Amino acid sequence: MTNSLTITDNRTGKTYELPIVDGTIRALDLRQIKADAEDFGLMTHDPGFNNTSSCRSSITYIDGDAGILRYRGYPIEQLADSSSYLETAYLILNGELPTKPQLDAWVHEITHRTMVHENIKKLMDGFHFDAHPMGMLISTLSAMSTFYPQAKNIKDPAMRRLQIARLIAKVPTISAYAYRKRMGLPYVYPDNSLSYTGNFLKMMFQRADPYIPDPIMEKALDVLFVLHADHEQNCGTNAMRSVGSSNVDPYSAMAGAAAALYGPLHGGANEQVLRMLQEIGSASNVADYIRRVKNREVLLMGFGHRVYKNYDPRAAIVKQLAYDVFEVVGRNPMIDIALELEKIALEDDYFVSRKLYPNVDFYTGIIYQAMKFPVDMFPVLFAIPRTVGWLAQWDEMHNDKETSIARPRQIYTGYDARDFVPVEKRG
Repeated sequence: MTNSLTITDNRTGKTYELPIVDGTIRALDLRQIKADAEDFGLMTHDPGFNNTSSCRSSITYIDGDAGILRYRGYPIEQLADSSSYLETAYLILNGELPTKPQLDAWVHEITHRTMVHENIKKLMDGFHFDAHPMGMLISTLSAMSTFYPQAKNIKDPAMRRLQIARLIAKVPTISAYAYRKRMGLPYVYPDNSLSYTGNFLKMMFQRADPYIPDPIMEKALDVLFVLHADHEQNCGTNAMRSVGSSNVDPYSAMAGAAAALYGPLHGGANEQVLRMLQEIGSASNVADYIRRVKNREVLLMGFGHRVYKNYDPRAAIVKQLAYDVFEVVGRNPMIDIALELEKIALEDDYFVSRKLYPNVDFYTGIIYQAMKFPVDMFPVLFAIPRTVGWLAQWDEMHNDKETSIARPRQIYTGYDARDFVPVEKRG
């Protein structure tokens, strides 16, 4: 038995043998299959890339049927329990967990790059008082390319790594500034004595009195950042690779990735869950809402996933994390609605047969709300940790000899050739 696929074209009767490598066939190998000499050759049509591999990657592994998520081979459960965000970021970027000296040097490098140019503040001051924080983040990321023109030298691995460290360090600062601008509050400079998440919390929430991050809140946010660090070839990551394939600087590419994340089907999903729970109102109304879902009157948000056809492994971690946060800030009543909704849905064959299990977005909105983050900051809180995933994928792409500029084909459905008609002769 050879590792190949035999195809017979019933239009011509010709047979073709295509090699199978890593469980795939190369799309370009289909080009040889032609109806006649003038034919362009066979293409595949796959809107949304449902069954198309766009790259080779060694960063993140997902088995959606088994509910498995691993970074560089390490189960997400172990990393969430034992690692930190910056240690996980090092792993994602470098492929291996750091030694103690390597981790100390890495943390120091990130911690001491958190300041942004003063003109960044001036740029952000130009936004209207009610501008969305995610819109401010996207625009500021794009503008940062003008502050670091040397970042265009993407063929230099050392230069790429410098920009990676800058972005991981500065995105929380920009994000906090976006929140402060939205709230009409003065910007708070980074504090190098604090942890990555502790510093972010201080830049967000400090008022007149000195701010000391609560260690439980600090840890909870760090775990959430670990869970969101990377997630294979999702919409935002695909945008990062696609834009980056033109050899543009990482700031511009990341602005594109963040713009993809801005959409309600991607980074805004947890906000939709929260709005659903608010609409339900109380646990006693859950059964009626389930009935309306089955009748297709409303949508069930936070259940099901494009990849996972089992319980999202991140959801179980976030669910437990919620109780740790509630010990500090008090119980969010939304959790009771969520628990009842999950209980009924997981016992109902309508949802089980459709493999609609809770995903990570189902509980994160409840936690963020309990931590006093406004709803419009939710996608920003997604973008901060995903920064390392985007950049690791971008860096990996530039080390891949197969990389070429993204340029999908299309199936043209418009007019055939026709002649121009002067305006005075158009009927």
